Amino acid sequence: MSSTVRERILQLKKEKNAVILAHYYVADEVQEIADYVGDSFFLSKKAKESEASVIVLCGVSFMGESAKILNPDKLVLLPDMNADCAMAHMVDLENIEKVRKQYGDVAVVCYINSTAEIKRRADVCVTSSNAVKIVKALPNKNIYFIPDGNLGRYVAEQVPEKNVILNNGFCPVHHALTLEEVRAAKMAHPAAKFLVHPECVKELLDEADYIGSTSGIIKYVEDSQETEFIIGTEIGVLYELKNKHPEKKFYTLNENQICHDMKYITLEKIYEVLVQEANQVQMEEVCRKEAMKPLERMLELAK
Repeated sequence: MSSTVRERILQLKKEKNAVILAHYYVADEVQEIADYVGDSFFLSKKAKESEASVIVLCGVSFMGESAKILNPDKLVLLPDMNADCAMAHMVDLENIEKVRKQYGDVAVVCYINSTAEIKRRADVCVTSSNAVKIVKALPNKNIYFIPDGNLGRYVAEQVPEKNVILNNGFCPVHHALTLEEVRAAKMAHPAAKFLVHPECVKELLDEADYIGSTSGIIKYVEDSQETEFIIGTEIGVLYELKNKHPEKKFYTLNENQICHDMKYITLEKIYEVLVQEANQVQMEEVCRKEAMKPLERMLELAK
């Protein structure tokens, strides 16, 4: 991307008092220009803490919704309205009510990777970095974990004292990674540690040297004396890893560890939404207030 577009974005950012928040899975050049790069939890916190008037959320639509829920008076812009997350929709709303009736004391725990319509029906939100901590902290014995069944299964194993009811949602990128690919990567790179996201299937987690969120994987590499790593998550994280640790080697399981929705975000689109103030995240106030409660509870319990 031309330096001219970058310069224009930086100028517009100053003029409009805008902050650019980017997820680790967006393209390298977008991460490079962002004020803050992080996982869903980090971006939620930064959105709430920011004193900017305009938030440009470089990620998928549920992230823009979360920013708007926490910042109703700010302009929240999405560079591409088509950037969505399939898993964010994988909940049968009627099933939430069925589970509530079946289990009197159930807590509906909603992964932040979900739509506002789903969040508003939950008791608390979680991210992959704080899900275990928050489920442990809840007084409820029964937990209905939505929408990601893989993350829910991982949480259930870490918190055996709870009865975790699973949903059948999944992240298409993480869910597609296979045990055969892991074993082939380990054979090709026997000295490498295998780091995996808990959105992957259990058989991959069983092979892992470390299981954690995107930010957790980055921290593990930072703290590790090892120099080679097989990365079991979306390839966008490699930008941060290679920047911070040019002396270390990173391998992927295949060439398709790509969230194509995240890659919809480009510098040109960031520039366009800043100029036009287009793609504003809109939300009915009733929905926003109801969806804010589980997000606020997450921010409180995760302290």
